[in-house]
Amino acid sequence: MKAAKFDYVLAESIEQAVAALAAGNGDAIIIAGGQSLMPMLAMRLATPATVVDINNIAQLSGIEAIGGEVVIKACTRQATALASPLVQMRLPLLAKAISHVGHQQTRNRGTVGGSLSHADPASEIPLAALAMDARVSLRSVAGTREVALADFFLGPMMTARADNEILLKVHFPEEPDGPDGSRMGTAFHEVSERHGDFAVVAAAAQIQLDANGRCIKAALALGGVNGVPRRIPALEARLRGTRIDPDAVRAVLPEIADAITPGDDQHASAAYRRRVAGVLAERALLEAVAEAAP
Repeated sequence: MKAAKFDYVLAESIEQAVAALAAGNGDAIIIAGGQSLMPMLAMRLATPATVVDINNIAQLSGIEAIGGEVVIKACTRQATALASPLVQMRLPLLAKAISHVGHQQTRNRGTVGGSLSHADPASEIPLAALAMDARVSLRSVAGTREVALADFFLGPMMTARADNEILLKVHFPEEPDGPDGSRMGTAFHEVSERHGDFAVVAAAAQIQLDANGRCIKAALALGGVNGVPRRIPALEARLRGTRIDPDAVRAVLPEIADAITPGDDQHASAAYRRRVAGVLAERALLEAVAEAAP
Protein backbone atom coordinates (compact mmCIF):
# COMPACT_ATOMS: atom_id res chain seq x y z
CA MET A 1 0.00 0.00 0.00
CA LYS A 2 0.93 3.66 -0.25
CA ALA A 3 0.40 6.42 2.24
CA ALA A 4 -2.69 8.57 1.95
CA LYS A 5 -2.13 12.08 0.64
CA PHE A 6 -0.74 14.57 3.15
CA ASP A 7 0.91 17.99 3.25
CA TYR A 8 4.63 17.94 4.05
CA VAL A 9 6.39 20.58 6.16
CA LEU A 10 10.19 20.49 6.44
CA ALA A 11 10.71 22.53 9.59
CA GLU A 12 13.95 24.48 9.99
CA SER A 13 13.35 25.58 13.59
CA ILE A 14 11.48 24.52 16.71
CA GLU A 15 9.23 27.56 16.33
CA GLN A 16 8.29 26.54 12.79
CA ALA A 17 7.58 22.98 13.89
CA VAL A 18 5.27 23.92 16.76
CA ALA A 19 3.52 26.49 14.54
CA ALA A 20 2.84 23.76 11.96
CA LEU A 21 1.47 21.48 14.67
CA ALA A 22 -0.79 24.24 15.96
CA ALA A 23 -2.04 24.94 12.44
CA GLY A 24 -2.74 21.24 11.99
CA ASN A 25 -5.44 21.45 14.68
CA GLY A 26 -4.86 17.88 15.87
CA ASP A 27 -4.36 16.39 12.40
CA ALA A 28 -0.59 16.94 12.07
CA ILE A 29 2.09 14.44 13.02
CA ILE A 30 5.85 14.64 13.56
CA ILE A 31 8.40 12.54 11.70
CA ALA A 32 12.00 12.18 12.85
CA GLY A 33 13.62 8.75 12.33
CA GLY A 34 10.46 7.35 10.78
CA GLN A 35 11.19 3.76 11.80
CA SER A 36 7.68 3.35 13.25
CA LEU A 37 5.77 6.08 11.43
CA MET A 38 6.72 5.19 7.84
CA PRO A 39 5.24 1.66 8.02
CA MET A 40 2.13 3.08 9.71
CA LEU A 41 1.72 5.63 6.92
CA ALA A 42 2.28 2.99 4.24
CA MET A 43 -0.36 0.71 5.75
CA ARG A 44 -2.67 3.70 6.37
CA LEU A 45 -2.76 3.00 10.08
CA ALA A 46 -1.94 6.70 10.34
CA THR A 47 -3.56 9.17 7.93
CA PRO A 48 -2.52 12.66 9.04
CA ALA A 49 -3.36 15.74 7.01
CA THR A 50 0.15 17.13 7.63
CA VAL A 51 3.53 15.53 8.32
CA VAL A 52 6.05 17.82 10.02
CA ASP A 53 9.66 16.74 9.40
CA ILE A 54 11.98 17.86 12.23
CA ASN A 55 15.23 16.30 10.98
CA ASN A 56 16.70 19.64 9.89
CA ILE A 57 16.37 21.26 13.32
CA ALA A 58 19.92 21.32 14.70
CA GLN A 59 18.74 22.29 18.21
CA LEU A 60 17.02 18.90 18.52
CA SER A 61 20.16 16.76 18.26
CA GLY A 62 22.94 16.24 20.77
CA ILE A 63 23.88 14.89 24.19
CA GLU A 64 25.23 16.94 27.08
CA ALA A 65 25.78 16.79 30.84
CA ILE A 66 24.05 19.61 32.71
CA GLY A 67 23.84 20.00 36.47
CA GLY A 68 23.78 16.38 37.59
CA GLU A 69 21.86 15.00 34.66
CA VAL A 70 22.47 13.89 31.09
CA VAL A 71 20.21 15.55 28.53
CA ILE A 72 19.56 13.76 25.25
CA LYS A 73 17.79 15.85 22.64
CA ALA A 74 14.84 14.28 20.86
CA CYS A 75 16.31 13.78 17.37
CA THR A 76 19.51 12.17 18.62
CA ARG A 77 19.88 8.89 16.75
CA GLN A 78 19.81 5.76 18.87
CA ALA A 79 23.14 4.66 17.37
CA THR A 80 24.68 8.00 18.38
CA ALA A 81 23.42 7.61 21.94
CA LEU A 82 24.70 4.04 22.13
CA ALA A 83 28.18 5.09 20.94
CA SER A 84 28.35 8.13 23.24
CA PRO A 85 30.99 7.85 26.01
CA LEU A 86 28.73 10.08 28.12
CA VAL A 87 25.89 7.56 27.86
CA GLN A 88 28.15 4.54 28.30
CA MET A 89 29.76 5.95 31.44
CA ARG A 90 26.92 7.86 33.08
CA LEU A 91 23.76 6.12 31.80
CA PRO A 92 24.77 2.45 31.60
CA LEU A 93 21.20 1.16 31.86
CA LEU A 94 20.16 3.20 28.83
CA ALA A 95 23.16 1.91 26.87
CA LYS A 96 22.22 -1.67 27.71
CA ALA A 97 18.63 -1.08 26.64
CA ILE A 98 19.53 0.58 23.33
CA SER A 99 21.76 -2.36 22.42
CA HIS A 100 18.56 -4.46 22.27
CA VAL A 101 16.70 -2.03 19.98
CA GLY A 102 16.15 -3.41 16.48
CA HIS A 103 19.27 -3.73 14.34
CA GLN A 104 22.13 -1.39 13.50
CA GLN A 105 20.22 -0.04 10.48
CA THR A 106 17.16 0.88 12.53
CA ARG A 107 19.27 2.43 15.29
CA ASN A 108 21.05 4.52 12.65
CA ARG A 109 17.75 6.25 11.84
CA GLY A 110 15.61 5.75 14.93
CA THR A 111 15.68 8.54 17.50
CA VAL A 112 15.57 8.53 21.29
CA GLY A 113 12.66 10.98 21.36
CA GLY A 114 10.78 9.07 18.69
CA SER A 115 10.89 5.86 20.69
CA LEU A 116 9.45 7.63 23.73
CA SER A 117 6.78 9.40 21.69
CA HIS A 118 5.72 6.18 19.96
CA ALA A 119 5.21 4.60 23.41
CA ASP A 120 5.13 0.95 22.46
CA PRO A 121 4.67 -0.82 25.83
CA ALA A 122 7.33 -3.38 24.90
CA SER A 123 9.90 -0.87 23.63
CA GLU A 124 13.29 -0.84 25.32
CA ILE A 125 14.12 2.87 25.59
CA PRO A 126 10.87 3.85 27.37
CA LEU A 127 11.40 0.99 29.82
CA ALA A 128 14.94 2.05 30.74
CA ALA A 129 13.96 5.72 30.92
CA LEU A 130 11.13 4.89 33.31
CA ALA A 131 13.45 2.88 35.57
CA MET A 132 15.87 5.83 35.59
CA ASP A 133 13.23 8.39 36.66
CA ALA A 134 13.72 10.39 33.47
CA ARG A 135 11.51 13.28 32.42
CA VAL A 136 10.77 14.92 29.08
CA SER A 137 10.53 18.54 27.95
CA LEU A 138 7.57 19.34 25.67
CA ARG A 139 7.08 22.51 23.63
CA SER A 140 4.05 24.12 22.00
CA VAL A 141 3.32 27.64 20.81
CA ALA A 142 2.18 28.36 24.39
CA GLY A 143 5.54 27.46 25.94
CA THR A 144 7.53 24.58 27.45
CA ARG A 145 6.60 22.11 30.16
CA GLU A 146 8.21 19.04 31.73
CA VAL A 147 6.57 15.69 32.39
CA ALA A 148 8.00 12.80 34.42
CA LEU A 149 8.11 9.50 32.55
CA ALA A 150 5.95 8.02 35.30
CA ASP A 151 3.16 10.33 34.11
CA PHE A 152 4.01 10.38 30.40
CA PHE A 153 2.80 6.95 29.24
CA LEU A 154 -0.99 6.72 29.24
CA GLY A 155 -1.62 3.57 27.20
CA PRO A 156 -0.38 1.65 24.15
CA MET A 157 0.97 4.31 21.75
CA MET A 158 -0.61 7.00 23.95
CA THR A 159 1.29 9.67 25.88
CA ALA A 160 0.70 12.92 27.73
CA ARG A 161 2.14 14.86 24.77
CA ALA A 162 -0.62 17.00 23.28
CA ASP A 163 -1.21 17.07 19.52
CA ASN A 164 0.29 20.55 19.32
CA GLU A 165 3.45 19.70 21.29
CA ILE A 166 6.87 18.52 20.22
CA LEU A 167 9.17 16.48 22.46
CA LEU A 168 12.36 18.54 22.81
CA LYS A 169 14.65 16.47 25.04
CA VAL A 170 14.91 13.81 27.71
CA HIS A 171 16.47 14.49 31.11
CA PHE A 172 18.20 11.49 32.71
CA PRO A 173 19.33 11.94 36.34
CA GLU A 174 22.89 10.74 36.86
CA GLU A 175 23.45 8.12 39.53
CA PRO A 176 27.22 8.23 40.09
CA ASP A 177 29.06 6.13 42.63
CA GLY A 178 28.99 8.02 45.92
CA PRO A 179 31.98 9.37 47.87
CA ASP A 180 30.83 7.19 50.77
CA GLY A 181 31.56 4.05 48.75
CA SER A 182 28.05 3.48 47.40
CA ARG A 183 27.88 1.92 43.94
CA MET A 184 25.22 1.61 41.25
CA GLY A 185 24.54 -1.55 39.27
CA THR A 186 22.24 -1.96 36.26
CA ALA A 187 20.88 -4.77 34.12
CA PHE A 188 18.54 -5.21 31.16
CA HIS A 189 17.05 -8.51 30.00
CA GLU A 190 14.42 -9.34 27.42
CA VAL A 191 12.83 -12.22 25.57
CA SER A 192 11.88 -11.66 21.93
CA GLU A 193 10.79 -13.94 19.12
CA ARG A 194 13.78 -13.00 16.97
CA HIS A 195 16.83 -10.84 17.44
CA GLY A 196 15.85 -7.24 16.81
CA ASP A 197 12.11 -7.73 17.45
CA PHE A 198 10.25 -5.83 20.13
CA ALA A 199 10.43 -7.63 23.44
CA VAL A 200 7.71 -10.08 24.40
CA VAL A 201 8.74 -9.29 27.98
CA ALA A 202 11.63 -7.12 29.20
CA ALA A 203 13.06 -6.15 32.58
CA ALA A 204 15.24 -3.18 33.52
CA ALA A 205 16.82 -2.94 36.97
CA GLN A 206 18.92 -0.29 38.71
CA ILE A 207 20.25 -0.97 42.21
CA GLN A 208 22.43 1.23 44.43
CA LEU A 209 24.26 -0.35 47.36
CA ASP A 210 26.09 1.40 50.17
CA ALA A 211 29.65 0.54 51.16
CA ASN A 212 28.33 -2.26 53.39
CA GLY A 213 26.29 -3.86 50.60
CA ARG A 214 22.90 -2.62 51.80
CA CYS A 215 20.38 -1.38 49.22
CA ILE A 216 19.93 2.39 49.14
CA LYS A 217 17.88 2.69 45.95
CA ALA A 218 16.04 0.11 43.89
CA ALA A 219 14.22 0.39 40.58
CA LEU A 220 12.59 -2.37 38.56
CA ALA A 221 10.59 -1.76 35.39
CA LEU A 222 8.86 -4.35 33.24
CA GLY A 223 7.77 -4.08 29.60
CA GLY A 224 5.33 -6.15 27.59
CA VAL A 225 3.17 -6.89 30.63
CA ASN A 226 0.76 -3.92 30.54
CA GLY A 227 -0.45 -1.26 28.17
CA VAL A 228 2.43 0.88 29.45
CA PRO A 229 5.91 0.07 30.82
CA ARG A 230 5.44 -0.63 34.51
CA ARG A 231 7.49 0.11 37.63
CA ILE A 232 7.02 -2.24 40.60
CA PRO A 233 7.05 0.15 43.60
CA ALA A 234 6.03 -2.41 46.24
CA LEU A 235 8.94 -4.65 45.27
CA GLU A 236 11.34 -1.70 45.22
CA ALA A 237 10.23 -0.61 48.70
CA ARG A 238 10.80 -4.06 50.15
CA LEU A 239 14.33 -4.20 48.76
CA ARG A 240 15.44 -0.82 50.09
CA GLY A 241 17.40 -1.08 53.34
CA THR A 242 18.13 -4.79 52.90
CA ARG A 243 21.06 -6.92 51.83
CA ILE A 244 19.91 -8.35 48.53
CA ASP A 245 20.71 -12.01 47.92
CA PRO A 246 18.90 -14.63 45.83
CA ASP A 247 16.56 -15.52 48.69
CA ALA A 248 15.66 -11.85 49.23
CA VAL A 249 14.88 -11.41 45.55
CA ARG A 250 12.72 -14.52 45.39
CA ALA A 251 10.85 -13.32 48.49
CA VAL A 252 9.75 -10.06 46.78
CA LEU A 253 8.95 -11.45 43.33
CA PRO A 254 5.27 -12.11 44.28
CA GLU A 255 4.82 -8.32 44.31
CA ILE A 256 4.98 -8.44 40.51
CA ALA A 257 1.76 -10.42 40.18
CA ASP A 258 -0.42 -7.60 41.55
CA ALA A 259 1.31 -4.93 39.45
CA ILE A 260 0.99 -6.40 35.95
CA THR A 261 -1.96 -7.29 33.73
CA PRO A 262 -0.52 -9.01 30.64
CA GLY A 263 -2.74 -9.95 27.75
CA ASP A 264 -2.92 -12.78 25.25
CA ASP A 265 -1.91 -12.14 21.64
CA GLN A 266 -0.24 -13.88 18.71
CA HIS A 267 3.15 -13.53 20.35
CA ALA A 268 2.52 -15.00 23.81
CA SER A 269 -0.16 -15.89 26.31
CA ALA A 270 -0.79 -13.91 29.47
CA ALA A 271 0.35 -16.88 31.56
CA TYR A 272 3.64 -17.05 29.65
CA ARG A 273 4.24 -13.34 30.10
CA ARG A 274 3.61 -13.59 33.83
CA ARG A 275 6.07 -16.44 34.21
CA VAL A 276 8.74 -14.78 32.08
CA ALA A 277 8.31 -11.46 33.90
CA GLY A 278 9.28 -13.13 37.16
CA VAL A 279 12.25 -14.92 35.63
CA LEU A 280 13.62 -11.80 33.93
CA ALA A 281 13.02 -9.64 37.00
CA GLU A 282 15.02 -12.07 39.13
CA ARG A 283 17.88 -12.15 36.61
CA ALA A 284 17.97 -8.37 36.22
CA LEU A 285 17.90 -7.67 39.95
CA LEU A 286 20.63 -10.16 40.81
CA GLU A 287 22.83 -8.98 37.93
CA ALA A 288 22.43 -5.35 39.00
CA VAL A 289 23.28 -6.26 42.60
CA ALA A 290 26.38 -8.18 41.48
CA GLU A 291 27.54 -5.18 39.44
CA ALA A 292 27.01 -2.83 42.40
CA ALA A 293 28.60 -5.09 45.01
CA PRO A 294 31.48 -3.40 46.89
